Amino acid sequence: MSTDSTTGPTGTARPGRALNITLWIFQGLLAAFFAIASAAPKLFSESAAVEGFEVIGAGQWFRYFVGALELAGAIGLVIPRLSGLAAIGLSLLMIGAAYTNAFVIDGHFPVITPLILLVFTAFIAWGRRGTTKALFERT
Repeated sequence: MSTDSTTGPTGTARPGRALNITLWIFQGLLAAFFAIASAAPKLFSESAAVEGFEVIGAGQWFRYFVGALELAGAIGLVIPRLSGLAAIGLSLLMIGAAYTNAFVIDGHFPVITPLILLVFTAFIAWGRRGTTKALFERT
C-alpha cells in the first residue's frame, strides 16, 4: 500500500504538521497535569483527595482506582499508538467527574475543571482518531 503525506502506512488519515505539533503539546501538558496534579494526590492519599472521596461516598478504593486510571491515561497520552485511546478514556473519566461534581456531591467541587479537561481530551481523541482506528484494525 502506498502512502502520501496525509495517510499513514495503514491508510488512516494523519493530522497535518501544525495539528500534530499542537496535539503533542496538549498531550504533554495534559499528561503532566493528570500525573502530577490529579493522580498523585489520589494515590498518595493527600487529605483533600481523601476528603473528596469521602464526600462521594464510594469508598477509598475508588480514589485509588480513579488515580490509577488517571495515571494510566497520562502515560498513554505520551505513547504514540495509545494516545488516542488514552484520550478517549480520560474523556470518559472527565464526564464522570463533571457529573459527580455537579450532581453527586452537590457542587462541593467545581464542575468547570473536568469540563475544560474534557474539551482538551476530546480534541486529542479526535486528532488521534487515525491512530486509534489503526490500533483496533490490528486486533
